[in-house]
Amino acid sequence: MEGETTDAIMRDSSAVLPPNPHDVRGFASDELLAPEQAVIAFFARAQLAPPKTESVSLDAAAGRILASDAIAREDHPTHVRSTMDGFAILASGGERRSIVGEIRMGQAPPRAIGPAQTLRIPTGGALPEGADAVVPLEDVDERDGTILLRASVETGENLIPRASDMRAGECALQRGRRLGAPELGLLATLGYATVAVFARPRFGVISTGDELVEVDGPLQIGQVRDSNRYAIAASLRAMGADAIHLPRAIDDPDALRRALAQALAECDGVVLTGGSSVGEHDLTPRVVAELGAPGPIVHGIRVKPGKPTLFAAIDGKPILGLPGNPASALMILEAVARPIVTACTGETSVRHATIEATAARPFVGREGWTWYVPARLSMQSGQLIAEPLRLRSALVSLLARAAGYVTMTETHSRIEAGETVQLHPFSGGGAPIEQAR
Repeated sequence: MEGETTDAIMRDSSAVLPPNPHDVRGFASDELLAPEQAVIAFFARAQLAPPKTESVSLDAAAGRILASDAIAREDHPTHVRSTMDGFAILASGGERRSIVGEIRMGQAPPRAIGPAQTLRIPTGGALPEGADAVVPLEDVDERDGTILLRASVETGENLIPRASDMRAGECALQRGRRLGAPELGLLATLGYATVAVFARPRFGVISTGDELVEVDGPLQIGQVRDSNRYAIAASLRAMGADAIHLPRAIDDPDALRRALAQALAECDGVVLTGGSSVGEHDLTPRVVAELGAPGPIVHGIRVKPGKPTLFAAIDGKPILGLPGNPASALMILEAVARPIVTACTGETSVRHATIEATAARPFVGREGWTWYVPARLSMQSGQLIAEPLRLRSALVSLLARAAGYVTMTETHSRIEAGETVQLHPFSGGGAPIEQAR
């Protein structure tokens, strides 16, 4: 789903419908949807609740999503300004000019000038009436209160025209834009001391499974520490959501039902890990189906890792049922489910940067499937090299050893050594580029 905007995906949401998501007899591979189809099918059925809005100070708006268009209230610049330290002149006024004063920064010019007159002007100073150009200090000879131009100057030279940046009434930033340093600088210029932004959606994070224990507890045979919730929470926060840790659910329908009911009551969406497959103890699809409409929308995706993924919604709130294997859970959230989270944040123009590198060894997928292959990056002889890592979704350390992942598509399932790959970094993390020793 990399590179697509949330709006574009939602516009295409009538293009595909999933197989029956309530069928828990097993996954029929020929009926599974591709990742893009699964997301489109979700938006066709989910009808997510619109994100709430709030007002924050400009200094607190970094990383937030703009909730209304930012409109220029006046022309910018509001007046003609100089781009050089020099003298304001009428370009056609001849070679010699009398200096009749000085323009100071932040102040209006003290007077107008005639064709044979000039005012000193600093970079950024306002041009006086009667002037149509600025001659730089280094291009004049100054003596006894006059200047002599060494070269001709054209009308408009060394000036910034009024309204050359923005005009009053122009939309400077569109609703749905994530606000970073450039956007905050622009909003300050426009006079926005406070900004309307979308409230960060609250996603409840639930881990399921009898085998899970707290991260600081000792391990017995058959147990694993509850690591998924922390990876999922960090990814959600990097995408612009608030992650709320909710109690772990054991492999019991009533326990899972209570956990989901609490999450839906307190949060705007839910992410579960574990219990999404088709085994006897994989309860998530059946329990979600009992809770409300539309319920399960997609169960199973034609992808590796992460085939046993559930996309569902209850009363306009998304439920993302991710596999229990650590690499599968995080990869699906990052590579497939991101547009669903993004839609809840209100962000509409999401572009994800990729890193171009040369394959050290072949990247191999499976024809007819989408594979996400984790890779490490290294710098060798000035060239960025990507090395595929063995895809074992149960390994907790796998994605921490990767700088990101390479997408192998259904029709392009092999990239040879020496060919170019596009690596997608993880949200706010991933292994650094290794330097050759």
